[in-house]
Amino acid sequence: MNLYTRTGDSGKTSLIGARVDKDDLRVEAYGTIDEANSFVGQAMTLLTDSLFDDIYKELEKIQHELFDCGGDLAVVKEKYPYKTTAEMVSFLEERIDHYVKEAPELERFILPGGSPAAAVIHLARTVTRRAERCTVTLQKEMAINDIVLKYLNRLSDYFFAIARVINFRLGISDVEYERSALVFKSKPSKKEN
Repeated sequence: MNLYTRTGDSGKTSLIGARVDKDDLRVEAYGTIDEANSFVGQAMTLLTDSLFDDIYKELEKIQHELFDCGGDLAVVKEKYPYKTTAEMVSFLEERIDHYVKEAPELERFILPGGSPAAAVIHLARTVTRRAERCTVTLQKEMAINDIVLKYLNRLSDYFFAIARVINFRLGISDVEYERSALVFKSKPSKKEN
């Protein structure tokens, strides 16, 4: 297998159903997803302690799903079976709810950082937000699998949640943004209503 084909030397690349310029909106969107996936891989190299077995396994699952998202965005054909599903979004929501309960309550914005692993997860979060913005731009121009956009939106929230849990499990406190107003308010329980 050759890693180089020379077919992209003129600034074009292949999608599923067409050849386009390498700066095409689709290429920008799935390329940004690939960047996020690389940060996930880097974070996983820092989460090898058994304390993080659950998060490590989830991140590996997410790496596969990010390939699914990128593949779905590379589809130009009108009828093609998409891989990114609503169940993937539901899984992220369930895990976010789980991790929000584990981490200390949050009232203000926090600074990205803490442990090296949490810092890399914050990088993955911000690149995922950029991928989401690219996908919104793409969606304005052409039809896509809408679930990819939902998935990316939920994924960045998931990354925020696990970055906090990683720091919490390591005994590292989040640093609140010192000029932040109270932005995260607890929802009153049904007993309080």
